[in-house]
Amino acid sequence: MTTPSKIVQGMGINFEEPVIREKEQKQDLNRFSKMVPFLMQKGIDKLNLTMFSPELRKDLLLAMGDEYRKKGDLYDAARAYLLADHKENLNLIGEDYEVLMQWDNCVEVYKMAGNRSKLLKIGRKCIQDGNLKQAAKAFMAADDSDNLLIVGEKCMDCYRFDQAFEVFSFLHDKHKLVTLGMRCLEHNEYHYAIKSFNAAEDKEKLNLTGDQLLKEEKIEMALEAYKLADNQPMVAFIKQNFINF
Repeated sequence: MTTPSKIVQGMGINFEEPVIREKEQKQDLNRFSKMVPFLMQKGIDKLNLTMFSPELRKDLLLAMGDEYRKKGDLYDAARAYLLADHKENLNLIGEDYEVLMQWDNCVEVYKMAGNRSKLLKIGRKCIQDGNLKQAAKAFMAADDSDNLLIVGEKCMDCYRFDQAFEVFSFLHDKHKLVTLGMRCLEHNEYHYAIKSFNAAEDKEKLNLTGDQLLKEEKIEMALEAYKLADNQPMVAFIKQNFINF
């Protein structure tokens, strides 16, 4: 879950039941296929295809997608193929993005095409190349927990604590979140230490973090840690003894 993809956000096409006789459909397709360049200028978002049958709408969208692809506009080509519900052509766009090594776009398109094998392939490729953020994105889309754990561990080893937090939070792995929090604490990355312990619902570690922050006179962050730990005595202590808080 899942936030709508960038490719599908903002689409305003309304697909309703056809109101044109089937007898006219082939003639319409021939006529409008010649108008594809003009339809492309108008833009997918501004088209209204509600007066056509599902078959004609799909053919028009496929024709637009093909033209967009020929012109190198893979973004709009993918949008057209998605609206046409044509997974085979979406996969072609994914392959085009592979050639361009645009891994984020690869993942996005293969996810919409439902191509799990390609997502796993991209994820493994990104791990090999050290593109851990993109690898995580691919494995999340493929719902591959085992490989996500590998990515999370590599992120910790590379001190990419923000990415590690994203992975372990996605997995709801409290043990790994605590491990990450302790690693962050060791390297004075207190923000992610607090986030990790809070996500793991570990109040003991939050208090430990608060104590360390208080010793280092990082009062505001210490207060945050104690609040999350529901440590009312320490919250009251800070508020009573540090005027600014």
